[in-house]
Amino acid sequence: MISYKSRREIELMWQAGQVLARLFDKIEPTVKAGVTTEKLDQNIHQWMLEEDTVPAFLGYREFPAVACISINEEVVHGIPSPSRVLNDGDLVTFDIGVIWKGYYSDAARTYGVGELDPAASKLLETTRESLERGIAALRTGGRLSEIGAAVQENAEGAGFSVVRDFVGHGIGRELHEDPQVPNYVSAGVRRRDMTLKKGLVLAIEPMLNAGSERVRTMEDGWTVVTQDQKLSAHFEDSIALTADGPVILTRHPSD
Repeated sequence: MISYKSRREIELMWQAGQVLARLFDKIEPTVKAGVTTEKLDQNIHQWMLEEDTVPAFLGYREFPAVACISINEEVVHGIPSPSRVLNDGDLVTFDIGVIWKGYYSDAARTYGVGELDPAASKLLETTRESLERGIAALRTGGRLSEIGAAVQENAEGAGFSVVRDFVGHGIGRELHEDPQVPNYVSAGVRRRDMTLKKGLVLAIEPMLNAGSERVRTMEDGWTVVTQDQKLSAHFEDSIALTADGPVILTRHPSD
């Protein structure tokens, strides 16, 4: 069942989202060669404590860390480790969630370490732009499939593939709520999928691969990698659909 949020609930989710926006401000300058993903995760946990907020991922289905930190061919759900060290040229994705007064917020950002090669830069920027296209398709009276269609068109138009095994989702009092939000659209879906209404809050999260869309899960039971070992990137925001249009909860208003 889809939960439509009241204005008060969206205000609380805005507060949760602003915590994430501030966290990413702190994370970006720490993404440097030589740092371990465990240290990055420890920093994020400390900053969450300073914000008096609860990490959403720690212990979720027994996930052992505060943030999912995924590097290069790792698509999502990378587990921070003292032996995983960032190197110049890496793509690093942080997927983070917090709970504020009972409401969740979820966002992801991919950063480059040092100077990226042109192919990695193109993948990063196209993934970011694909999220923007998906958000722009979110409108009252629109269709859910229009989000995926916008993401897919932008991604594939630039020569990248869209991961289909993982999709966006509703969010609110639970981390994952209905509806699922695919980053692609199948033939004929647009005429029969759901209509978007005020009060809907979605986490839209395109994951793009430089090669094949196919992925697999590593032996740790969490880390998802591209089957062909080519690069992947991931951007995500939590967005509320209001009477005035979409409001991106996980970015600063000036963004």
